[in-house]
Amino acid sequence: MTHSTHAYEPDPRNQSILIDVNGELFARDEAKVSVFDSGFVLGDGVWEGLRVHAGTDGKGVIVFLDRHLRRLYDGVKTLDFEMPLSKDVLTQRLYDCLDANNADDGVHIRLMVSRGVKATPYQDPRATITPPTIVIIPEFKNPLSDNTTGASLFTVHVRRGYPDGQDQKLNSHSKLNCIMACIQATKAGADEALMLDPHGFVATCNSTHFFIVRDGALWTSTGDYCLGGVTRGVILDLARANGIPVREKNFSLHDVYGADEAFMTGTFAGVSPVASVDGRMISGDGKPLMNRVQALYHARIAEEVANGR
Repeated sequence: MTHSTHAYEPDPRNQSILIDVNGELFARDEAKVSVFDSGFVLGDGVWEGLRVHAGTDGKGVIVFLDRHLRRLYDGVKTLDFEMPLSKDVLTQRLYDCLDANNADDGVHIRLMVSRGVKATPYQDPRATITPPTIVIIPEFKNPLSDNTTGASLFTVHVRRGYPDGQDQKLNSHSKLNCIMACIQATKAGADEALMLDPHGFVATCNSTHFFIVRDGALWTSTGDYCLGGVTRGVILDLARANGIPVREKNFSLHDVYGADEAFMTGTFAGVSPVASVDGRMISGDGKPLMNRVQALYHARIAEEVANGR
């Protein structure tokens, strides 16, 4: 059975979570936004996925929050609307929501910010009549325990486009290209899509970042046509700091099919193995470099947690 890298273990606590909508907590079934909201009408907004781990005092700590908020606020500036909260105030709102849910470990947060409610369903930003809508959804989510043997990827025809169309570094609510890629991969019987850039080089997956290992070095795309992934950035920093050769470069499917190892990175599942790409099995000689990178990543998370909130 195929499943997304974001597939998770069911948790009954998610039925009674409290969701923060513009600073007010609502039960799951009562949390709503207007049908005139820019995010619903047009996909006009930005979002972040945040991971929570239990700190030394038992309270949940959002790891790499500074990097996520930098990306979120950069996105807001690109979309040219004013964020009504400072980073410090938004951070406190995130933790207040976690504490209201006793959500301290194995928690995934979806933080969403839209331009706000519009007077009429029309694209012009000047039709917006309220401050931005800010929604915080904390859920108890752990990756599926059987998602350890490695994912199957399928290279789709949907490309990661040029930044003068829709800049792929913008983590916007509009993800139609990724959704279309996901649909094509699913129809092909794969777990996730591998997406190419406009020149035919490997860019990224539809919801994660992609790495291969060749001759003891980590290869990943230039980053020109993919989201500035937080986990991707952490992995690259850790590799360089620990003497692991890194190549951010153009490479083709030919390089992928002959790779020694392959893996994906993302906020939810961290570092997860890839078993095959387009039916080609990646080397079965184990995953020594991926396992080392994964251990470094777990140690880095432990440092974040030790620093507390």
